[in-house]
Amino acid sequence: MKFDLHSDYAPAGDQPAAIAALVAGLKRGQRFQTLRGVTGSGKTFTAASVIAAVNRPALVVSQNKTLAAQLYSELKAFFPNNRVEYFVSYYDYYQPEAYIPSTDTYIAKDSAINDEIEKFRLSATTALLERHDVIVVASVSCIYGLGTPAEILKLCVPITVGAGQGRDKLLRALIQAQYSRNDIAATSGEFSVSGDTVNIHPAWRDEYYRVEFFGDEVDSITLRDPLSRKLLDKLNSVTIFPATHYAASRELIDTVVPQVMKEMEERVAFFESKGRLVEAQRLSQRTVHDMEMLREIGHCQGIENYSRYLTGREPGERPFCLLDFFPKDFITIVDESHVTLPQFRAMYNGDQSRKNMLVEHGFRLPSALDNRPMKFEEFEAVLGQTIFVSATPADYENCGGPPVELVVRPTGLVDPPVEIRPLANQLDDLVEEIHRTIENGGRVLAAALTKKTAEDLADWLKKIDIKATYLHSDVDTLDRIETLRDLRSGVVDVLIGINLLREGVDLPEVKLVAILDADKEGFLRSTTALIQLAGRAARNAEGRCLLYADKKTDSMKEFLRITDERRSRQEAYNREHGITPRSVIRGIQASLHNNDEGQGSPLARPAKKKGWSADEVAEEAAKYGADELQRLRTEMLAAAAAMEFERAAQLRDRLKALERGEDPNSLIKKSRGRKK
Repeated sequence: MKFDLHSDYAPAGDQPAAIAALVAGLKRGQRFQTLRGVTGSGKTFTAASVIAAVNRPALVVSQNKTLAAQLYSELKAFFPNNRVEYFVSYYDYYQPEAYIPSTDTYIAKDSAINDEIEKFRLSATTALLERHDVIVVASVSCIYGLGTPAEILKLCVPITVGAGQGRDKLLRALIQAQYSRNDIAATSGEFSVSGDTVNIHPAWRDEYYRVEFFGDEVDSITLRDPLSRKLLDKLNSVTIFPATHYAASRELIDTVVPQVMKEMEERVAFFESKGRLVEAQRLSQRTVHDMEMLREIGHCQGIENYSRYLTGREPGERPFCLLDFFPKDFITIVDESHVTLPQFRAMYNGDQSRKNMLVEHGFRLPSALDNRPMKFEEFEAVLGQTIFVSATPADYENCGGPPVELVVRPTGLVDPPVEIRPLANQLDDLVEEIHRTIENGGRVLAAALTKKTAEDLADWLKKIDIKATYLHSDVDTLDRIETLRDLRSGVVDVLIGINLLREGVDLPEVKLVAILDADKEGFLRSTTALIQLAGRAARNAEGRCLLYADKKTDSMKEFLRITDERRSRQEAYNREHGITPRSVIRGIQASLHNNDEGQGSPLARPAKKKGWSADEVAEEAAKYGADELQRLRTEMLAAAAAMEFERAAQLRDRLKALERGEDPNSLIKKSRGRKK
């Protein structure tokens, strides 16, 4: 199937020439190209047009989950009839396994996996194995190890109407594909059985498949809604993909276990020869237990540490990863490459340092070192033809020759004017500018230097009745997306950030970007950072940028020079073509929460982070006019965050009673009666 690009507008400004140049480069086999585009110049639309023109699957790599979600939303709108997928780390919280010799402290791996994101990840690999017209938007997690495509395909369960495969045979195949049986309330990655009917809840989508048998023959396959159970579609066949990326067939397990045990015996003998009996016993117990689990249930905790054997790799060979699921003709687009590429370079060294310590002290076998992200040169080797996209590309990105430029915006917008104001009264001045901007129907972004400053400033603005919040790396992945939606929809008027608001964040409603302490020379106030921050106001015709500084640093001088150059070129083009600048109009990004349990509330996030009491949150909820259901959800999250688990359970029961249409107060009466 071909890529079918849907858009309400045609390429304009510098876009037609840029699209033609990039397509020509791909067709002549050019390995690397660079698209240097100012903020708001339509880099995403340009990239989408290139994908449609060459009709090849694409990996779009972004620097963080928030921007990946934004790109995913935009590309999904451009290609509604094709598969656009989202692949980022599924950890909301991750504490890697580690050992600290100085204090003899072992830290077990601890994590909180986001089931919704895991569903997106499985959907991405499933799409790549099923069809050609696929775009996957991914973060740096795309270079971490997965199972092999061949092994995943081996564990797929094909079901066809009329096939005589038998119900019991199907159940055994599902269990081998890491699905578990749940006849009470099956959810993603589970199946239920009732007589000759098997309901399969695939791990990569919300809907479920109902397979009905007549004897040993498949009589019908239907797709159904998980809530109403209504029929959505009748199918002649379906393929059930494994419930995890680390599933292993019985034949593979039978091969792997002896190999692992042999390595263990050699390593134990090494420790014993050195008189390190504690390490020898520790390694023997852990490995034997893991292999017993692998034999019995096809899985074990920390199975990824045996990935070298499970994927059939040689020692030191790079891991299989998302890129191995793509066909050979795929193209790669690296968004905000000046930030994204350094992240790829940094992944390997930190990972190896931690694992070497575990291996040295008998917590893991030496083969665990091959459970790793790819080295940068390995990543580079499998990239395919690549387009680097950035407003400020670094030296590496320009290795393919002069960049293709997008300076003139299709909307006629010019870079926002920049004004420098003194530091002495920056907060008072900022408040005045915030009020002026809000009265004019705009939103405000403020850039602080630290997380604490961002949080404190948001709290202070709230106290003076300004709807403000903060955004930084401690905010959960999906909550970051909800925060940006809150800003665009007017739930929040001011957003304070540090570094997440720089590259790629698309907020057309922003009319003012205020950069606090702009003369503090460094990474957060470099020329690149200033250009990127100011660019957040470049999608609005009334956009402005304020720098609070007492002196002009070298970075500020270069930033002002580049801005003046671009404005001159953009204004000249507008005069020549009689263009009046107009603000970007863009729909608000859809939420990635499939079943939003209050997580999207502007109150739930600070409640979790700051540990507000349930009473405090209830008061805040009243200010926002939250309904009873939302208030209860918010109070429940706050009580759990404050470790008031009994109260959280009571609030949960009241919430469920309301959702069932019952009187929540009856629960309180029943509870009091039991206590008596």
